[in-house]
This record gives sequence, structure tokens and C-alpha cells, in this order.
Amino acid sequence: MESTIRLASVDDTEEIQAIYEPHVWDSAVSFELTPPSAETIEQRIHDTIESHPWLVCERGSEVAGYAYAGPHRSREAYQWAVESSVYVHQDHWRAGIARGLYESLFEVLELQGFQNVYAGTTLPNPASEKFHEAVGFESIGVYEKVGYKNGDWHDVKWSQRSLGEQATAPDPPLSVSKAREHDQWHSALTTGQSSIQS
Repeated sequence: MESTIRLASVDDTEEIQAIYEPHVWDSAVSFELTPPSAETIEQRIHDTIESHPWLVCERGSEVAGYAYAGPHRSREAYQWAVESSVYVHQDHWRAGIARGLYESLFEVLELQGFQNVYAGTTLPNPASEKFHEAVGFESIGVYEKVGYKNGDWHDVKWSQRSLGEQATAPDPPLSVSKAREHDQWHSALTTGQSSIQS
């Protein structure tokens, strides 16, 4: 099955919501207690897509997974740091979609000029830990008992991945629109497609 990685749009919100919802109800992977509506997802994409990319993997005519980045913190000195997340529909697990989405996301973020990506993993989750190590993240610490959900306190492991060489005097990151004007945009966006099984 042919797979395409592209920028998400508001037209994808219902499929993104359907992928995300089970992670809210059935586990502590997400610390949200109630799944957001499609309208809320649409607003989240609308609020961040100009500064931080949302990507989807389309297989056939459906969205099989998505990945996105958001600000790590709001103060200006943090502007080169982002947090990332990736979710895949259970019908498409173990097809390389999460890896492919992250590979494309990292290339796009580097093209924009971001320097570091951070990811949080609710513990225990050996599969997520192994996956993040495989795509270049390194563990930097654990927030112990930081979230309470489904009757338990949960630890969150934080990991970091650097994007290229650390700039000594970095320019502010490019917007997604400006990055799309770059000659390397298409190759960055489609980098991860080769990692997805057909």
C-alpha cells in the first residue's frame, strides 16, 4: 500500500481525533482525561501549524498516523526547543509509520532552524522507550509520580534529540510557510516515506 507523508490540514481532524481518542480512554499514554473533540483538534492545529508542523501519513485514502511538534516552553530563550508526539492507528501498527513520521518531522524541524526535540513517555512503556532510542533520543531524566490517571500515579521519562549542529548564534526558527519556500522542503517532508512498509 502506497504511503504519503504530508502536512496535516483541518480536513484531517476527524481522523486524527479517532486515532488519538483510544490513547486517552484506554491508557496513561496521554494525560488528558477526556478525549478532545474534532473541533478542539482543529483548533489546536490552527493555533500551531504556522510555527510548528503537524504531519500525517496517508495510506490509500485514510490517515494512518500523525506526528506534530509544539513549543517546549513559552519564554523566548526556549524558542529553538520543541516537544514532539506521534500516534498511529492500531490497524497500521508495526508498519514503520511512527518512525517514518518522526524522520520527516525531524528533517522539517531542522530545516526550520529548531535545535532540540523533547519527548515524554509515561512509564512503564518499554515499546515507546525502545522506539525513541531507535530514532535518536537520549534519556535525560524522570519526573516521578507527576501525573494521576486511572487510579494511579505515573512517572514520565523525558528524552532529548538534537537536530544537527548546535548553532552558536541561531536565527529565530522559520515559520512553516517560510520553510515551505526552501529548496529542500519536499525532500525534508518526504524523508520518512522510505521507512514505511508498503
